[in-house]
Amino acid sequence: MTDSPADATTRTALTPAELATAAVMSSFTVGLSVVAMVVPMATALQIVAAVPMAVVAQRHRTRALVAAAAAGVLVAFAVAGTTTAFTVGMSALLGGLVGRSKRKKQGLLSVLATSAVVGPAIGLVSVGILFLLTPLRELFLRTIENTVEGVARLMSRAEILVSPADVLRGSVGAILDNWWWWILGTTSLSIIVGALFTWLILGAVLDRLATIPVVEHLPTSGAGTVAPLPLQLTGVGFRYGESRTAALTDINLTVDFGEFIAVVGHNGSGKSTLARILAGRAPTSGHVARPGVAGLGLIGGTAVVSQRPESQVLGSRVSDDVVWGLPPGHELDVDALLAEVGLTGMGDRDTSSLSGGQLQRLAVASALARQPALLIADEATAMIDAEGRTTLVALLAALPKRHRMSVVLVTHQELETTAADRVIHLHSGVQVDHVPEWMRAPLTGSARPLHSGSHQRTGPALMHLRGIAHTYNRRTPWSQRALDGVDLTIATGDGILILGGNGSGKSTLAWVLAGLTKPSEGSAEFNGSDISRNVGAVGLAFQHSRLQLQRRTVAEDIESAGGPEVGSAAVSRAMDAVGLDRLLAGREIDSLSGGQMRRVVIAGLVVNKPRILVLDEPLAGLDPPGRTEITEVLGTLRRQGIAVVVISHDIDGMDRICDRTITLDTGRIVSELATPGVPS
Repeated sequence: MTDSPADATTRTALTPAELATAAVMSSFTVGLSVVAMVVPMATALQIVAAVPMAVVAQRHRTRALVAAAAAGVLVAFAVAGTTTAFTVGMSALLGGLVGRSKRKKQGLLSVLATSAVVGPAIGLVSVGILFLLTPLRELFLRTIENTVEGVARLMSRAEILVSPADVLRGSVGAILDNWWWWILGTTSLSIIVGALFTWLILGAVLDRLATIPVVEHLPTSGAGTVAPLPLQLTGVGFRYGESRTAALTDINLTVDFGEFIAVVGHNGSGKSTLARILAGRAPTSGHVARPGVAGLGLIGGTAVVSQRPESQVLGSRVSDDVVWGLPPGHELDVDALLAEVGLTGMGDRDTSSLSGGQLQRLAVASALARQPALLIADEATAMIDAEGRTTLVALLAALPKRHRMSVVLVTHQELETTAADRVIHLHSGVQVDHVPEWMRAPLTGSARPLHSGSHQRTGPALMHLRGIAHTYNRRTPWSQRALDGVDLTIATGDGILILGGNGSGKSTLAWVLAGLTKPSEGSAEFNGSDISRNVGAVGLAFQHSRLQLQRRTVAEDIESAGGPEVGSAAVSRAMDAVGLDRLLAGREIDSLSGGQMRRVVIAGLVVNKPRILVLDEPLAGLDPPGRTEITEVLGTLRRQGIAVVVISHDIDGMDRICDRTITLDTGRIVSELATPGVPS
């Protein structure tokens, strides 16, 4: 059987992307509607509540909007009653009319014409219901009568409004006698006017949202018998959109049961693209043959563990996430599965309290819960410490020996492929026989050292941490101590490397240093004041650069990070500071390599002229050449007097930019030494 693109318009079931979008957007609409009903002066949010529903209609089929509307109305009714449920329903209707028109590239006249049909139709349905349900009709008419009388009494308090109040009282009889025409007319008019205002108010918002690209990197499971193996690729190539160069060219590969295969290459070599094709995405050239469909996410099909585990974790507890999405009646020993991936006894832990490495292991456990025939691990070891990386690779290598399955490990570290049955080397999208030297060993001394023969001179102290302790979910059964009694001083021009295994508290410390997390105990002061009151004074680069980039192009993102006073000249200087070619200013963020994305993040921090930079795992997921580029950038910034704090789980290449090494274990500082390799 040959894989082919699924035609979304012919499927009756909602796709995973449609389900996810409908669920998330309906929750936004419900939240906005509830706030609008409860909070005084927040009525305007009822208009904003139509935006999420409009996004669903703009980007997906009408059935996705129906699913979102149904879920939203039911949740709103359960949470806040009939009025809020009605508001959510109207938001879905008006947002759907405008969003659908935007998707079909139609104008205001189309929206008005559609609402002129939908309005009377809803009015007729309402009249029919009231005709059939006599008690409901009587209650409804009595409500109208009481409402009109109440308004008239209020008007009568002003002498000038006595006559209009009498007219209003006299009209109520006509309304009640001809209630069906009144409901039909008011419903039709309100929907047409509402659609007009929704278009005028939200049209520009939807146009802006439409510029944000939506790329579904992984294919849907498709229809047919789930049978991903054996698999054969013949002359496979792939080109993204209007790209001038192919991401893959002439790939020939077979995968059968019982194999552990490693795919190795530098960042941007086509490894992840190949992984997507193995998972079921159709190539733009060549032939992919397998006995059935890839069955992505289905029992016995294909499972993928991506580079960003947080995007795959859905449950609030670890054990909940493992069983998320499994069919009813599927038996699973969750504790044994967690033990297999090194998360013994963590079933009741809150997933928000897990470190990056622990999240990666949880993603692997969730994949194994589906008993896949093909498991694809795309840089699954990127966020795990050295010991955990060895353990996870050994686990992946052993799986084909214990189960009827195969594992494909995508990595840029040749050292992780020693247990592989076969190694596929990629270079610029092409299979190669030779192995670049940088793949064979960890990063060595290719970068220019920051200093020679002595430590970098540092200035006065900038930041003091005294007795810092932090507990997640305090006063709950799920409380987790992340930091305990941390004391640290950071001076101008300092270079500090903070080491520790997964779960040692490194990321929590990074957020405390940046003022984004206020510690449970102790004080964190920057220039004598609490850092939590000076958020932005310390620049923080997250583990995953893409999550920190919020604009479409490089220049737009750097400029927005610096604020309205930052112009093109400041953007250019920031790009120069991090070694980014100014020609990349107009490039879209999603077209950059991992190393380039990290430098854009750092440029966005540098444009604010920070005195301290905190970088959480800045080298994770980068190949050795990319690591060299980032260490060069950090060394340059430190020579300019910026204190650099690198939080990592390895020391590879860090001796070029850091003088001190602080080791964390279970939230405590257990050692503080000169960085290995730095002469004293």
